[in-house]
Amino acid sequence: MWFLCVFYHRLLDFRKPEVEALAELFGEDESIQWRLPELHHNDTPFHFVQLSSEEIAQNIAKRSILVKGMYELWGEGTCYEELKDSIESFPDSRKLPFLTSDSTFRISVETFGKALTFDEQKERIHSLTYIPFEGKVNLKNPDHNFFLMEMDESEESNGLPPIVQRRIFFGREVGFADRKLLPTFQLKSRTYLGPTAMDAEMAFLMANQAKASSGKLVYDPFVGTGSILVSAAHFGAMTMGADIDIRVVRDGRGPDCNVWSNFKQYGLPAPVALLRMDNNVPPWRSGLKEIFDAIICDPPYGVRAGGRKSGGRKILRGTVDPYTVPEDKRTGHIPSTGAYSLVECVHDLLHLAARMLVMKGRLVFFFPVLRDESGSEVKFPEHPCFKLVAVSEQILSSRYSRVLLTMVKVEPYSEEIEEAARLMHLEFRENHLKWLEEGNIHSSVFKPSTDSSPIQTESKTFKDPKPKYRGKYV
Repeated sequence: MWFLCVFYHRLLDFRKPEVEALAELFGEDESIQWRLPELHHNDTPFHFVQLSSEEIAQNIAKRSILVKGMYELWGEGTCYEELKDSIESFPDSRKLPFLTSDSTFRISVETFGKALTFDEQKERIHSLTYIPFEGKVNLKNPDHNFFLMEMDESEESNGLPPIVQRRIFFGREVGFADRKLLPTFQLKSRTYLGPTAMDAEMAFLMANQAKASSGKLVYDPFVGTGSILVSAAHFGAMTMGADIDIRVVRDGRGPDCNVWSNFKQYGLPAPVALLRMDNNVPPWRSGLKEIFDAIICDPPYGVRAGGRKSGGRKILRGTVDPYTVPEDKRTGHIPSTGAYSLVECVHDLLHLAARMLVMKGRLVFFFPVLRDESGSEVKFPEHPCFKLVAVSEQILSSRYSRVLLTMVKVEPYSEEIEEAARLMHLEFRENHLKWLEEGNIHSSVFKPSTDSSPIQTESKTFKDPKPKYRGKYV
């Protein structure tokens, strides 16, 4: 069955991957098919999607963050005459069950790229009198919702390339999104926050990509203040996290302001465990594997926070030997740490996921991209255990973006796989940009402008003492 999927016009790269992940979660057996309305650009909010049942379409719309609604399309056209012909040609066997005298209905008008006055909306609704509605109008709680959707034909105001032409759709609502959870979970009302807390909308998108649901165990190895796990717990998943900073996972800012209080704030089940753990030297038993259904994280890549690993600078440089903290000094002891490059961090993350994820489990994580002037193709990390199924880019400035990578485990972990992964990692490290190997892209993102020419004024010439920084949204 083909449905009209209407998206919110934001985070364009994330829209289809989210729907595809949710379709699989709700039982869609095969890869879903997409097609565009005639003469529409790929960035349009209107897409046709093929799903096996109306129930799956309804479930996707109800849970999705970026889907505005799913509709059974009754007609479309470039003008209202074409729309009328299209609706009248739609099979009566599919229309009449929703037009009976014992049912109530409501017709709403939606537009994209334009605004209509109340009188203009009434005029468009009254033009649909050829549809044989027999039931009564109920604006508050109707049995059936119908939508008349119109896209502006102006090339200047709808924000899409000029190939998009005016299109009018009419259809029955199958499912709609509940965006109320975003204000509920917004960060400004969160009890415990840190500098790298994930935005609520993005955290829910990551949880959907990972197919978090009841009965699944979701793990975040860079848990911080727990923003990502909160979204997974909202969808019913059991959660578990780890962080190298014991002050974050154990203390927070007091007994009523810590990771646990974030879950308590929303009435969510507390995490199964929060561990103080170094992902570079994991403490898992040698025989322990395949226990997590999904791993979701935002690794530290040196913009708002840099990665750290156990050892301290002197130990990592070999100046001093590793030592054991005396028993009487362990209480309150904070282990020393050293710099943790992004290449090493991503390698350890893939190794952890290959070993600890169940088959068909999902690894969802952000990866930074620094755009250079040459426009060279970005190479993403790979692992023989995983298949890359989705790449969604969020542009944060003219030179810097981050990409959400979604990988599915397709091969079981073994020693042979580990050796192949090591070789792939070496190739990735050798061929990637220098800033990634150094593990610090902060200086590149916030690099002062090269334009340091003097500023001319009527009275005098002087240099602007304030550097121009790129990366306004980082």
